[in-house]
Amino acid sequence: MKPSISFKNPLPLFVASAFMLLSLMAFMGGGKHYGKKIDGKGAVSVTELPKRMEGAQSLKIKLQGKIGAVCQKKGCWMTMDLGNGQSLRIKFKDYAFFVPLDVAGATAIVEGVATKEVVSEAERKHYMEDAGKSKEEIAKVQGEQSTMTFEAEGVLITK
Repeated sequence: MKPSISFKNPLPLFVASAFMLLSLMAFMGGGKHYGKKIDGKGAVSVTELPKRMEGAQSLKIKLQGKIGAVCQKKGCWMTMDLGNGQSLRIKFKDYAFFVPLDVAGATAIVEGVATKEVVSEAERKHYMEDAGKSKEEIAKVQGEQSTMTFEAEGVLITK
C-alpha cells in the first residue's frame, strides 16, 4: 500500500507549516514586543472595530491587523485599515514607546482603548507630514474629521 502523502514537492507542506507556526507565535506572544507585553489571545480583527464601537464613545479591546502607514520621523504612531475606506490611527500610551519605521505591511496585535474623536485640520496635516506625504497632498486636506483612534498599551509585531 502506497502512502497517501507525497514528498516530491514539499512546498505545500512547508507553506502550511510556516502559516501554522506564525499563527501560533501570534497566539503565544512570539514576535517583537513594544510597550506592555501582550499575546494574541482574544484579539479580534481590526475590521470588527466599527461594529463593536456602535453606541460607545470608547472601548478597551485587543485588535489584530496589518500595519499601514508608520510615522517616518520616529515611529510614534501607525495605522491599520478598518476595511471601510478609513484607517485607525494608533498612538502609544504616554508616548512611552515607538515602533520601527519599517514595519508597514507587517501583522500586529495591539491592546488598548479605541475612542471616537474629531481630528482638527492642523493635526491631520501634521500626520501627513509625519507619513512623508507631498506638500501637494497635504494642501488638499480641508477641515476636521470624525474618526476612531486607538491608544495602545502594548504592541506585538509578528511579521
